[in-house]
Amino acid sequence: MERYTFAILVRNQFGVLNRVTSMFRRRQFNISSLTVSETESADLSRITVLFDGDEQAKQQLKSQLYKLPDIKVVSELDRESTVNCELLLIKLANSSAVARNDILDAAGAFDAKVMDYTRDAIILQLVGESRHIDNFIDLMRDYEILEICRTGVVSLQRGSAVMRNVTRL
Repeated sequence: MERYTFAILVRNQFGVLNRVTSMFRRRQFNISSLTVSETESADLSRITVLFDGDEQAKQQLKSQLYKLPDIKVVSELDRESTVNCELLLIKLANSSAVARNDILDAAGAFDAKVMDYTRDAIILQLVGESRHIDNFIDLMRDYEILEICRTGVVSLQRGSAVMRNVTRL
């Protein structure tokens, strides 16, 4: 199975996200990451979906998505021509001076930012590619992780290309 990223430009209306995700469910794709936000235009939203599947099913899914009335553009994004990142917030127990120093050293090595610091817990923020975040989480498993909150992948094409210039009416 291959991993694919679709950026989907849709009308910013009630129920559109449900219709899009239902299409993935009906085609039996497991969504690994999903982010949704309003775009530079309040009339449009951008859905970025990371999923696994095969080439033929992916092409069929893309065709089916275009049949939905609120879809403007479905663009497949590849790693070489896009900038990708995620946001991680991780809360760790602040239980001992040794653990605290190790956690803060690792945070520095990964360019994580301390967002909150109390006697009981440390919250770190890390922004980067998924693999970078995965590696940081794996390293933090040696300590007491209290909570993890992670966004989905956000991606933009490099250069001056923009999705709205190829909007389908």
